[in-house]
Amino acid sequence: MVAAGLGTREGGVVIDRVEVNGAEADHEDLKVLARANYSHFSSMQVRDRAVRGLDLHLKRLDDSTRELFGTGLDANRVRSFVRHALHASPDAVTLRVTVFSRHQDALLRGEDVEPDLAVATSAPITARTSPVRLRTVEYERDLPHVKHAGTFGLSLRRRRAVLAGYDDMLFTDRNGRISEASISNIGFFDGERVIWPEAAVLPGISMQLLQRGLAAKGIPSDRREIQLRDLGVWASGAPALAAFLSNSISPAIPVAGIDEAALTVDPDVTDLLVNCYETNPWLTV
Repeated sequence: MVAAGLGTREGGVVIDRVEVNGAEADHEDLKVLARANYSHFSSMQVRDRAVRGLDLHLKRLDDSTRELFGTGLDANRVRSFVRHALHASPDAVTLRVTVFSRHQDALLRGEDVEPDLAVATSAPITARTSPVRLRTVEYERDLPHVKHAGTFGLSLRRRRAVLAGYDDMLFTDRNGRISEASISNIGFFDGERVIWPEAAVLPGISMQLLQRGLAAKGIPSDRREIQLRDLGVWASGAPALAAFLSNSISPAIPVAGIDEAALTVDPDVTDLLVNCYETNPWLTV
């Protein structure tokens, strides 16, 4: 049996399913989830009941729960609910853990609440390696360090970028600094090191795994303030300059251009970054 008609089956196993607090979601659960705009989440690719960076996902969920709900989130509770959801799923799925509360009124009164957990599974997604073009726009998300449900602003701007012929957009902040893309971190490789923007961004799990992998291979990785005007000067002094996006699906998507400026797309750089990412082990849930 699957949640409220949302599930589909293939080869006798459930592909799409939603569970809340370790049990199949019913209509009331789904109604609450549909209205739960005060929530946060973490998405991951699961293979054979294992996740790269599981420790980082659990830390993100705990840290964000403390900030948004005033209480911690026990890692064993999360893992138990995830294991239960995976029991009815294929070996390869996309999984999302959403932290929300049925007690929205208590939240708005400023009370600390014990949160509810929704675990959704769906079909796995293959990593993208084809280049993308980005359109810049000035925009700053609320609580950028939290992966929360307030995504209307970024979705609107991404839609506008696509309508203008781009694949995604790239945010700059009020000071003109490059920060992040709609659902991705952006990094730059100058032939010797990876530079991440010094700005208010979501510390993506894949970005953190890349940093671990780069360090393991002795490749420097640091943060630097980057403005759009810096890219041309930077590229002129480093012909190998390349940019890439990193998210929960794809660790290294090459960036072919930002606005009208073309950037280097080097398959060897992409292979290097993917290899660094893949040095991180799969951790069993």
